[in-house]
Amino acid sequence: MTQTERRRFLLSRLLAEAPEYRQLAVPDDAAGQKQLLRALLNVRPPRDASPEFLQVQDEYLRAELAQKGVTVLESLTPAARCGEAALYLWQGDITTLQCDAIVNAANSGMTGCYVPGHRCIDNCIHTFAGVQLRSACARLMAQQGHEEPTGQAKLTPAFNLPCRYVLHTVGPIVTGRVTARDRTLLASCYRACLTKAAESGLESIAFCCISTGVFCFPNEDAAEIAVQTVKEFLQTPTTIKKVIFNVFKDLDKEIYTRLLTA
Repeated sequence: MTQTERRRFLLSRLLAEAPEYRQLAVPDDAAGQKQLLRALLNVRPPRDASPEFLQVQDEYLRAELAQKGVTVLESLTPAARCGEAALYLWQGDITTLQCDAIVNAANSGMTGCYVPGHRCIDNCIHTFAGVQLRSACARLMAQQGHEEPTGQAKLTPAFNLPCRYVLHTVGPIVTGRVTARDRTLLASCYRACLTKAAESGLESIAFCCISTGVFCFPNEDAAEIAVQTVKEFLQTPTTIKKVIFNVFKDLDKEIYTRLLTA
């Protein structure tokens, strides 16, 4: 199959399994088809998919990733060191980063963002990992029996992402002024992810800017907590040897550059 054939196959299967969307017309252009495919993947509930669907989906997502390009951790230069560990600052698409684990800023439902085409990191990670990730998260939540508390972390396979694992953590949502509890919970997110990664013997982990953006944690405060918590964790014996601070905005790049080179 070509990428166009794979995309049309996936669209036909997704539309067929969702009666409420069957009337949607598939656009003729590739950009429109990609937009519709992402939207349908975003709203698809966690449920089993046929082996044929998964094979075509996996081939499609991996070809799309190859076209975007993968950034290998070993190609990056450390911005600072903390004991035996290296600290990196990288501005880019975290879904294209090859390392042991990337961190997803999740919501308390833990099964991803269901808003079609939303640009949040939760939506991006679930979109490009494939439908298996939502199902894996749903199984974890079913076993747990309640929503994910803020400040903890869950580990899942990364499926079609270039990293090996995804660490899902729910950051605090700031309403008004930042409180001491907000700071404690954000630090707990970083510590929980590092602990979970170390328990699995991982050596590298990439953090997004947890709780900033729509969760309204001030960027400067969030970065200070992130760097301080990571450095404190690395003072103890751990398998973690490489920590990447992944940023998207120029503002965050400026803040982390200053903090890491101070």
